[in-house]
Amino acid sequence: MTITIKKVTTKKELKKFIRFNYELYKDNPYSVPDLYDDMLNTFNPKKNPAFEFCEAEYFLAYKGEEIVGRVAAIINHRANDTWNKKEVRFGWLDFIDEEEVSSALLKAVEQWGKEKGMEAIVGPLGFTDMDAEGMLVEGFDQLSTMATIYNYSYYPEHMEQLGFEKEADWVEYKLSVPHQLPDKFVRISEIILQKYNLKIKKLKRSEIKKQNYGQKIFDLINEAYAPLYGYSQMTQGQINQYIKMYLPLIDLRMVSLVEDAEGNLVAVGIAMPSLSKALQKAKGKMLPFGWYHLLKALFIKRPRVLDLLLVGVKPEYQSKGVNALLFYDLVPIFQQMGFEYGESNPELELNKKVQAQWSAFESVQHKRRRAYKKMI
Repeated sequence: MTITIKKVTTKKELKKFIRFNYELYKDNPYSVPDLYDDMLNTFNPKKNPAFEFCEAEYFLAYKGEEIVGRVAAIINHRANDTWNKKEVRFGWLDFIDEEEVSSALLKAVEQWGKEKGMEAIVGPLGFTDMDAEGMLVEGFDQLSTMATIYNYSYYPEHMEQLGFEKEADWVEYKLSVPHQLPDKFVRISEIILQKYNLKIKKLKRSEIKKQNYGQKIFDLINEAYAPLYGYSQMTQGQINQYIKMYLPLIDLRMVSLVEDAEGNLVAVGIAMPSLSKALQKAKGKMLPFGWYHLLKALFIKRPRVLDLLLVGVKPEYQSKGVNALLFYDLVPIFQQMGFEYGESNPELELNKKVQAQWSAFESVQHKRRRAYKKMI
């Protein structure tokens, strides 16, 4: 049967676009659903500040009357300007195991990109680095996290068959929380504090707004992440949104800040209890009882697993061991809170500085994800 590609033009179709992922993965024990309302806001130009510098279209694949695939086509003009590229991104790609479907979806993105003057197609990528990115190519039997993509093992097979090549890989680690920090790690951390006249700062809720720490954190992330693959600077609108949406949910014990003698922020680490199981129980919905599962995981009965959401170090301090100070502060807190292991966020495989920070911990690289590219 012929595959038909239709552009999403109504809110009803957008809801079908979002829900296709839930249906495709509803019985999968490793997939973690996004929150439905968050996805509605992400795809809404009036709600997502990334549309200040992005444009997008969404496509659904039909076999007869049945939806069998979806994809978002995105042009991040800021990233293209930053890296001197003309690329159209594909994101939120899902499809049944039929090459006719995956081919038709990606051709729709290619065609739209060509019409916009693009020369290559790359993905999976979101609007920005704050969205999930990278197709899973290893670790299909590992529970996903709320910040990453889960996909079936046939996805990368389709990409290769369709002529896409590896553009970049990210790796992820499972890290055991040690019963005690190694003495050598403690000594080195204390030497670094003294040598560079640094101090560890524990954030208070009142300081986020009064002393503008939310802004300071995201300004640092912008600076630290600037050299990373495909990164585009967060706008003030995006920063305001992230401060409003996410910082109120963070247990401030799990936030570590490092400042210099003048009080300038030089490093930040943010972690939180894993919401993977809670999101599975919520089935992507806050109502009627999804909110209970999320609040329980955050504040009542925490899981044994934590997610390392953000680690950022000011560029001039990145080779001075300052990132060790974040874990010098946080690991004892993780121990007190009963966490047994943590999940790192995706790290570029070539970013040896970041991967070196796990050398003091028992760790295993258990997932790998990939961005693919093809000239169009």
